[in-house]
Amino acid sequence: MELVAIVTLLALLECSFFAFRCGTLRQKYGVQAPATTGDPVWERYYRVHHNTLEQLVIFLPALWLFAQYVNPLVGAALGLVFLVGRILYYNGYIADPAKRSTGFVVGYLATALLLIGGLGGAVWSAIG
Repeated sequence: MELVAIVTLLALLECSFFAFRCGTLRQKYGVQAPATTGDPVWERYYRVHHNTLEQLVIFLPALWLFAQYVNPLVGAALGLVFLVGRILYYNGYIADPAKRSTGFVVGYLATALLLIGGLGGAVWSAIG
């Protein structure tokens, strides 16, 4: 389970980096807090950060449940796929919002596998 803990911490660090970038770029793009709109480029950073927060709410419990009921090594590997997907999403969205799809799909599929596996494993454990 240590690998799952490491992936969890990496996911939190990744999200923290996105938050830090969003916050530090407010001044560069002239978006004064508490505003959440303004410069379109800054809004991309903001959306990456907030979309990642939205994904973490699903990803983190799914990761831990998959690791508990199915396999921690496979769960950690799927977690790394999620993290790579978020990096692709970040790079794509910042460059051009139309280029965010690949990263989103990679992360979403990893999360979906974690969810389905975790649910299946929990059900199997409950009836077995």
